[in-house]
Amino acid sequence: MKLRWKIAQAAEIRWWQGYLNKKDKSEYLTWKKDYWKQFLKDCQLTLPPQATCLDIGCGPAGIFTILPYQEVDAIDPLLDSYAEKLPHFVPSDYPNVTFQNLPLEKVQLNKTYDYVFCLNAINHVADLEQCFDNLFSLTKAGGTLVVSIDAHNYRIFKHLFRAIPGDILHPHQFDLEEYQTMVTTRGGHIQATIHKDKAFFFDYYVLVIKKK
Repeated sequence: MKLRWKIAQAAEIRWWQGYLNKKDKSEYLTWKKDYWKQFLKDCQLTLPPQATCLDIGCGPAGIFTILPYQEVDAIDPLLDSYAEKLPHFVPSDYPNVTFQNLPLEKVQLNKTYDYVFCLNAINHVADLEQCFDNLFSLTKAGGTLVVSIDAHNYRIFKHLFRAIPGDILHPHQFDLEEYQTMVTTRGGHIQATIHKDKAFFFDYYVLVIKKK
């Protein structure tokens, strides 16, 4: 699994370079911020000023981009590569955000957060069980954890992709029910399951979770 993760990470930065290569920085960030604002509306979340927030697997333009009044930490194992290779990501553009170049498995913070976001990231980690444990340990009791997932639609392809690297960017292959069970067995209450996008192999969902 570690080898699959390393291959996925190498493919991820190449994907970002190709995707952003011809996109104007200002136009792209405006579009992305509008996307995140609508995302919060879909989740029925309003984050108060001074709320503590963690953006795990933040990428070069994560939800941290629309949280200027909150206390934000943003963590991603490719942040150094983004800063070096993507002009769209300039950490100094976000003075209220503390960035750390770390995989989720190695995050050891002596704090918990009102809101923890793990968006477009949990499918990319090396150790899925450890990462879910960390997400819950980083969320305050009574706090909100928001996780987005690509969930398999068909059992046959789920098992096929587990056996062979048919989906190089995603080391983990699970269906919606399996992801929901990973949440509830850790004491999370799923407040909403939002069906964001439909495709053949995977549908894209967002789980809004309250930590008990």
